[in-house]
Amino acid sequence: MNFDIAIIGGGPAGYTAAERAGANGLKTVLFEKKAIGGVCLNEGCIPTKTLLYSAKILDSVKAASKYGVSAESPSFDLSKIMSRKDKTVKMLTGGVKMTVNSYGVTIVEKEAFIEGEKDGQIHISCSGETYFVKYLLVCTGSDTVIPPIPGLSETAYWTSKEALEVKQLPKTLVIIGGGVIGMEFASFFNSMGVKVHVVEMMAEILGVMDKETSGMLRSEYTKRGVTFYLNTKVVEVNPHGVVIEKDGKTSTIEAEQLLLSVGRKANLSGVGLDKLNIELLRNGVKVDEHLLTSYPRVYACGDITGYSLLAHTAIREAEVAINHILGVEDRMNYECVPGVVYTNPEVAGVGKTEEELIKQGIPYRVSKLPMAYSGRFVAENEQGNGLCKLIQDEKGKIIGCHMLGNPVSELIVIAGIAIQKGYTVEEFQKTVFPHPTVGEIYHEIMF
Repeated sequence: MNFDIAIIGGGPAGYTAAERAGANGLKTVLFEKKAIGGVCLNEGCIPTKTLLYSAKILDSVKAASKYGVSAESPSFDLSKIMSRKDKTVKMLTGGVKMTVNSYGVTIVEKEAFIEGEKDGQIHISCSGETYFVKYLLVCTGSDTVIPPIPGLSETAYWTSKEALEVKQLPKTLVIIGGGVIGMEFASFFNSMGVKVHVVEMMAEILGVMDKETSGMLRSEYTKRGVTFYLNTKVVEVNPHGVVIEKDGKTSTIEAEQLLLSVGRKANLSGVGLDKLNIELLRNGVKVDEHLLTSYPRVYACGDITGYSLLAHTAIREAEVAINHILGVEDRMNYECVPGVVYTNPEVAGVGKTEEELIKQGIPYRVSKLPMAYSGRFVAENEQGNGLCKLIQDEKGKIIGCHMLGNPVSELIVIAGIAIQKGYTVEEFQKTVFPHPTVGEIYHEIMF
């Protein structure tokens, strides 16, 4: 039971670290108490996007007449949509497990605990066995936040997990929380014909994302029948609905089903971080630019850091941590991590927002254009709404980009590379974009 490295948690951070460590000759053990792939593959990113793609196809069929295509009486089969989601999850989690195994990694599908260190080795206990390791990566992810709302414990509700397993659609749905997860579920259920209400405490949906594109998305879904309650607090839930308060006045939203989507919190308890006196910071484990914790040879990656709760962030953090163990120069850079909302239309952003720069008192310049300046966008999005916004510093260096429209989830990485490489608008302008593509909007916006 001696290993070079132990990894606790088999989500995107954990399985990426295991693959990298195994591929570089480190004797590796990976512990996962639930299912390989973590929340992302099993209860988050992949199943959600699978459902959203079915909804997107349904939206396209409903709008087919705009493109000169006849598609009368479009319908859907919820059981088949859910079955396809389950099949997709099974295929991808199986693929991840196979890949990890191919690098000689020992997978232990049981719960592991940190016991401490002795004689230069970190001790991990799991199901009555003790594992001795030189390095440790803690990648235990996050859990859904359950807010202390009066009446919640006596009321049936969904979290994202239950919403992904729905067998029968409600007629009405109240979503508490208008962040990324809340809006993606609002998008899906709205496309499925459910009357959706979104309650958000902040002045705009989508949290810290760019407010202009967030507002445009909200306006689009308002037109589709979603009702938004901004600057609104939930004060009580009961069998009749959700009691809300705004400007000192209370009212009740009647709904058949309630979905909680107010965020996630790092899994800090139960793994044994206290046995090594690992330092915490705000809502997660404190790490440096190499993802090293306050304890030598112990790293933390993914949601447990409480910093950027995104699967692609976790993957990159794992790469940085393993590179540091291997002696390869690498550092984590959060300035170029994109955020995407997979609604229809999509929203994406990377780098600084205007709101962030104003708050920090940093001068900036903005260039923006409607996505209609792209010929292909017009051809594929009949009367579609969209925006591309580039933010530059005083020297013309690109420091932010925010977009609304399809397929901005695929385009935002281009701006992310520009930010990572420190390109100015003049340097970025020399990039040749194929015609016609939606990505040409970058070239148009730089004139």
